[in-house]
Amino acid sequence: MTSRPTITIEQIREHMYSAVICDALDSLGFAHQSPRTQLQQLTTRQMIVGRCRTTLWADMFHEDPEPYAMELQSVDSCQPDDVVIAAASGSLRSGIWGELLTTAVCNGGCVGAIIDGAVRDVARIRDMNFPIVARGTCLYDSKDRQRVIDFDVPVEIDGVTFSPGDLVVADEDGVVVIPQAVEEHALQAAWEKVHAENEVRDAIRAGMKAVDAYNKFGVL
Repeated sequence: MTSRPTITIEQIREHMYSAVICDALDSLGFAHQSPRTQLQQLTTRQMIVGRCRTTLWADMFHEDPEPYAMELQSVDSCQPDDVVIAAASGSLRSGIWGELLTTAVCNGGCVGAIIDGAVRDVARIRDMNFPIVARGTCLYDSKDRQRVIDFDVPVEIDGVTFSPGDLVVADEDGVVVIPQAVEEHALQAAWEKVHAENEVRDAIRAGMKAVDAYNKFGVL
């Protein structure tokens, strides 16, 4: 049997979107791969597609003897097509992400950040055309308020696990993460559904009733 070609990150950016990938994961029995929490695009409207570079954050209420230590290590480790995942349990205690961290990860080729917490310097990051999805904004600096306690480990956002190297996609509809164990199957299923949806769309535009189109193609 002829093997199917690998679907690339560039093809995902060009042809796919978060909802169709979520549907593909559903069809494989992975029904909880998208956080339902309110994460919003703050800096651009472009889709984020890349590999998870995870950081785990905690609130703190004392003077930090080594402020920023682990977050600086984590941003310096970013590679091309990485997406920063900042798991901060939705805390808005401080703006854990800003212009300088954005500049640092861009130097490594990072393509976006998903922050389960707050960010700041939004206007400057927008000028850099760097896409960020986050809970909201906060003016306060993270020093002595929040810190990275681990990185490159599995983390959770709204009960959804993001592991280092997992493929993540974020757009206006939401965020979805694909476990590496099912990545190939999920992308192939999503690819097939995208093309099937195109057929359904063309048929309905040509006058076919929606019920008839569903009965014929089995796609909605």
